[in-house]
Amino acid sequence: MPSPSGHINTAIVIGLDTLPGLQTARILVRHGIPVIAIANDPDHHCCKTKVCKAIHFANTRSPEFLGTLHEIAATLDHKAVLYPCLDPAVLIMAEHRAELQDEFHMALVDTDTVDLLTNKVRFYSYAQDHNLPIPGTVFLRGPDDVRHAVNTLGFPMVLKPSVRLPLWDRNTPSKAFKVANAAELQTLYERCRDWTDILIVQEWIEGGDDSLYSCNCYFDKQSQPLVTFVARKIRQWPPGIGFSSLGEEVRDDFVRDETIRMFRALNYYGLGYVEFKRDTRTGKSFIIEPNIGRPTGRSAIAEAGGVELLYTMYCDLLGLPLPAEREQRYIGAKWIDLRHDFQSALHYWRKGELSLADWRRSWRGKKAHSYFAADDPWPFLHDLYKVMRKSLQRRKKNKN
Repeated sequence: MPSPSGHINTAIVIGLDTLPGLQTARILVRHGIPVIAIANDPDHHCCKTKVCKAIHFANTRSPEFLGTLHEIAATLDHKAVLYPCLDPAVLIMAEHRAELQDEFHMALVDTDTVDLLTNKVRFYSYAQDHNLPIPGTVFLRGPDDVRHAVNTLGFPMVLKPSVRLPLWDRNTPSKAFKVANAAELQTLYERCRDWTDILIVQEWIEGGDDSLYSCNCYFDKQSQPLVTFVARKIRQWPPGIGFSSLGEEVRDDFVRDETIRMFRALNYYGLGYVEFKRDTRTGKSFIIEPNIGRPTGRSAIAEAGGVELLYTMYCDLLGLPLPAEREQRYIGAKWIDLRHDFQSALHYWRKGELSLADWRRSWRGKKAHSYFAADDPWPFLHDLYKVMRKSLQRRKKNKN
């Protein structure tokens, strides 16, 4: 849709070489919006997409990409709309807000609130002070805190970093670790304590992959929720602690209302996402973590459900009429990562926890895909090719 001045404003996707980046570019282009992207890794399978007008390469985890943004702005005769698609880019944009706001449109709450909602130590401390539903939590700053956690929290626990620094990612692909007992907690603490600033342990909320719920949303400058969309995971990879591989939209008023309550109390502005886990023993739901200022890997399920989440942000920033489709209608939309969900489903089938009929049934219905798209197949095919090549190389190495 053209802006009031008659042209269609460009969207700039920061972090195309991520799942949220690829999905965001595709969604916007399908709305007729020209997209320019910035990515860090030219060889990443997401960068094989053909939907973008141009792809620029810069370090999207450092202020280096700001220079690229200014170079792009110099080629445009209008202010582009920014879609950061990874946490470091959100933090950098917040820190450099003053130099960006004259050249770009962006939906981003004040810098202190960005820090509050992205720094897990600050967020969980805030949640404890404001009676938000979170699991029992202890911050591990030293050995005494490990002993305190053992004495005050029940096992099993989950251990995770306050911030996932590059050092954490270099040492493990896991977002977190499930901890069975005190000895294991001590061992993991010694192993991981130098990978991040502060380690966090929380009581494990009992429940499978399908106990994980989320709410994607967009709040305007008056902190009014223009869009909310609730979904839950069906499976994830790796199982237990991993990333969603299959999800479905659901109705859960508690998840929606607690998300709105939390964000409105902070006068929040922009895209938001809150993940919850429902305890199968008690039926109570607890906040696991928020993600803010950017699309998430599951933003696309809203589009599959007929809710125009990312386009609403675009229209709101440009003062355009808001899309009519902003309310969840519960049509059973799903989101699927084909390759990883095949791995996850195979894992549960081998354990005897998933029948072939249930597996087939779980894939039915209207779907949004992660990497696959019939009209833009190259990212999916390139990812599949790389996985097959690595598998063949491992087999060859093992034979030798």
